[in-house]
Amino acid sequence: MASVRRLHLFDLDGTLIRGSAAAVEISRQLGLGAEIAELEREFLSLGLAPDEFAVRARELWAELTAVQVAAAFEGAPWLLGIREVWADIRKRGDYCAVISLSPDFFVARLLEWGAHAAHGSRWPVLPFTVPVDRAGILNPAAKVEIANRLCAEFGVSLDDCVAYGDSMSDAEIFAAVPRGVAVNADHHLSGLATHTYTGGDLREAYELVRLQ
Repeated sequence: MASVRRLHLFDLDGTLIRGSAAAVEISRQLGLGAEIAELEREFLSLGLAPDEFAVRARELWAELTAVQVAAAFEGAPWLLGIREVWADIRKRGDYCAVISLSPDFFVARLLEWGAHAAHGSRWPVLPFTVPVDRAGILNPAAKVEIANRLCAEFGVSLDDCVAYGDSMSDAEIFAAVPRGVAVNADHHLSGLATHTYTGGDLREAYELVRLQ
C-alpha cells in the first residue's frame, strides 16, 4: 500500500525569513525603514487589517522597481536549508507550498527555489500605475482556503498537511491541520503547535516532522 503523500505549508514573514518580513526588506531598499516599522507595529499590535496595511504600503512604495524587489529578496535573512528541505520533500513524493500575506511579486520568487506553489496577496504589476485592489489582499482565514484548494489540486487532505509558521497570521492554519511547527514563533501559536523550533536552519525544523 502506497504511503500517504503530505503537503507542507510554509509561512514567509518571520518563518522562512527570520526576524524580518518581505515588506521590511522591500522598504529597506527604499530607505523607508522607520516608516515600515511603524506600519508593522500597527499591524502586529494595533490590529491594522491586512488590506489597509497593503494600501498604505503601496503609498510608501510608489516608486518601487523590480530591481529593488530582486535586491530585497536576495538580501533577506533567509533561514538556511530552504532549497534542501524542499528538494527532500519532492524526492519523497510530497508537496511544498508557501502561503503568505505578502505581495505576490515577492512570494512567487520562491517557485525558483523548489516550491510546488507560492501564493501571496495580489498586487499591481510593477512599476505601479494603479492602486491596490483590497479584494486581492489575503488575510489569515485565506490561508486555510488556499490550503484547501491546494489539497484538492494535489490529491491530499488537510489531515495530510504540516504547517510552518511564527505568529498570529498562522493561528488559523495551525488550528486546521494536525501538525504544526512553530518556527521562531511568538505566543500566538502556543497550544496550537505540535512542534517548536528556534534557530536558523529550516532543515532542523523539518527534521522534527520528516519521519512522522
